[in-house]
Amino acid sequence: MSKKCEITGKKVIVGNNVSHSRIHTKRTFSPNLQTKKFYIPEEDMWITLKVSAKGMRIINKKGIIAALNDAAAQGHLMF
Repeated sequence: MSKKCEITGKKVIVGNNVSHSRIHTKRTFSPNLQTKKFYIPEEDMWITLKVSAKGMRIINKKGIIAALNDAAAQGHLMF
């Protein structure tokens, strides 16, 4: 499974570890992903999504249906 938020599209990015002597070595920055189940009352069903902390805030603000529609329109979610 990829490390990508299904609502916001956040994914792993690459950067550098910088030591005290300023030696740069490659590292990855992972998004804060959680596997959560969300209830859709209109369809009377549960869905499981991998969402970031910001994705959960978007779902709380807009609602699950609007967040899923926006994610599908932006190409982050295929359903």
